[in-house]
Amino acid sequence: MKIILFGDPALRQTAKPVTVFHKKLGTLIDSMVDTLYSRDDGAALAANQVGILKRIVVIDYEDEYFELVNPEIVEASGEQTDNEGCLSYPGYFGQVKRYDFVKVKYQDRTGKINIIERSGNLARCLQHEIDHLDGILFIDRVVEDFLTHSESKNKIDLSSVISLSKDNN
Repeated sequence: MKIILFGDPALRQTAKPVTVFHKKLGTLIDSMVDTLYSRDDGAALAANQVGILKRIVVIDYEDEYFELVNPEIVEASGEQTDNEGCLSYPGYFGQVKRYDFVKVKYQDRTGKINIIERSGNLARCLQHEIDHLDGILFIDRVVEDFLTHSESKNKIDLSSVISLSKDNN
């Protein structure tokens, strides 16, 4: 699967809930995992990042692996601000304010309902991916006026990035 980049309208659309749990869903999730593992710079992937408008997220971060179908944050508290990046805007990061703790209700690939509670970086990752499913990008939550390139440390004006991500919609 190909990861789509900022500017693609699918990133700004709201993903639709999964209502049918069958082998085809499992195959889609497996393909998303393969796509995530084909990169060395990502921790998670939302389905709309590969052009599929379904509420599906895969995460492999901090020695934890999750497949979340129809995830929703049901409780959140605290606050943290830290660097965040995105596979759909590779090489750039920015300071983003998030909740420090989240409780997330989701279904697995068979439709079974689960709840996870996480804090810190994994809570940040969960929020980032669930935002994707709602057409919200991390650049919408950056607290500064710029993004920084991870290697060169050059800064790019946030307004030009936001413009790029909205112009094609």
